[in-house]
Amino acid sequence: MVYHSQLDITGCDFACGFPLVPVRSRGLSVAANEVCRDIVDETLYAFRANIFLRNFEVKGAADKLLIYLTLYVSLCLKRIADMRLNKAAAETLLFQLAHEPFKLPGDSGFPLGGLLSPPADRQEEGVTRTYLRQCREEAGHRLVQRCYDRDDAPSKYWLAFAQKKFLNKALT
Repeated sequence: MVYHSQLDITGCDFACGFPLVPVRSRGLSVAANEVCRDIVDETLYAFRANIFLRNFEVKGAADKLLIYLTLYVSLCLKRIADMRLNKAAAETLLFQLAHEPFKLPGDSGFPLGGLLSPPADRQEEGVTRTYLRQCREEAGHRLVQRCYDRDDAPSKYWLAFAQKKFLNKALT
């Protein structure tokens, strides 16, 4: 079963084809509205079902962000599995990963090149980079909360998905 995004994107701004939907955050955010369930929650909820897909029909603009974040969560799990870290170290690692330089649509090597449009100008590039960094940071933080149990060890039920490739693609 395929899980598509259920977010309402009417009235949202767009940057590089990504809808700038509100994301619950621990700090300041580009889309600072408080929401019940956001794109990061949807990604983590649907991750274990969607990770097995080789094809994904995009039914809306929010699905593009869901695809990108699914690839990012896959990268996070791979890093956690490779290093076998405790919860605090994993939180630090994923925060650093969120802030590492990453490719945007239009850059060579971006895995979703045909799905998204390159930034029209420097301002759109900056907005996209800031928004994706916020989403990456929140996805990493919430993944650690879900992935680690009370024993400070990662859940084998999440790490089992570390080697899977969503749509046969991976972020680098």
